[in-house]
Amino acid sequence: EGLVRMCACRGTSGFAHVSCLAEQAKILCAEAEENNKVSQWHRWHTCSLCEQKYHGDVACALGWACWKTYLGRPEADWARRLAMSALGNGLAETMHHTDALSVKEAEFSMERRLGASEVELLVLQSNLAITYGTLGRVEEALQMKRDVYNAYLKLHGEEHGNTLRATNNYAVSLLDQQRFKEARSLLRKTTPMARRVLGERHETTLRMRWNYARALYRDDATTLDDLRDAVSTLEDTVRLARHVFGGTHPITEAAECFLRDA
Repeated sequence: EGLVRMCACRGTSGFAHVSCLAEQAKILCAEAEENNKVSQWHRWHTCSLCEQKYHGDVACALGWACWKTYLGRPEADWARRLAMSALGNGLAETMHHTDALSVKEAEFSMERRLGASEVELLVLQSNLAITYGTLGRVEEALQMKRDVYNAYLKLHGEEHGNTLRATNNYAVSLLDQQRFKEARSLLRKTTPMARRVLGERHETTLRMRWNYARALYRDDATTLDDLRDAVSTLEDTVRLARHVFGGTHPITEAAECFLRDA
């Protein structure tokens, strides 16, 4: 077993064996649960050094390890429920989207049966919609993302973090449908909110900025000034992503890809 990282650590920091990361998460979560301490669940998905989420193969391997750890517990057990979510997210990280969809649909059905809260179900619906979109089921994705966005607007208002994430997800589906003007209008209004509420370096803010740029440069009716605006926005987004996540992180690589396209 080789050393891996796949977080946002730099230099030699953050390298570890996946089996060690899994064992550490298992032990810390067990200790916290036994002693009624603050939950250490984030150790299943987040690096303790850079405090950024794992991605790629590491996220998938930890998702499987998490699921295997808690699979034997009762269906309603909190750890088993979170482990199913970790598995679905891990599969999606490694592009196993069909398998991820099966897990996420089973998770949504289970949580609805167990009486999950409205907000918890909205999170699951959002994850389902993203997976639908990735698999090319764009109409289903658009409708579900719109419903989630409107639900969050009613629950939290337009400046809440959950609403802003749902806004970005909805905008992605508008882009997938080539509804560039609608996406641009939505993001022009809400991206300044994200920059103010979440901060310039937050993942959601970065995603909203690059999707706004995509709405500009992908539109056949775009002007030269729009293209310049898109390039300038993406240059700044790449700079911030490199600073926060490093040059090899998927978020940075995505921003760089969109900049090349622009």
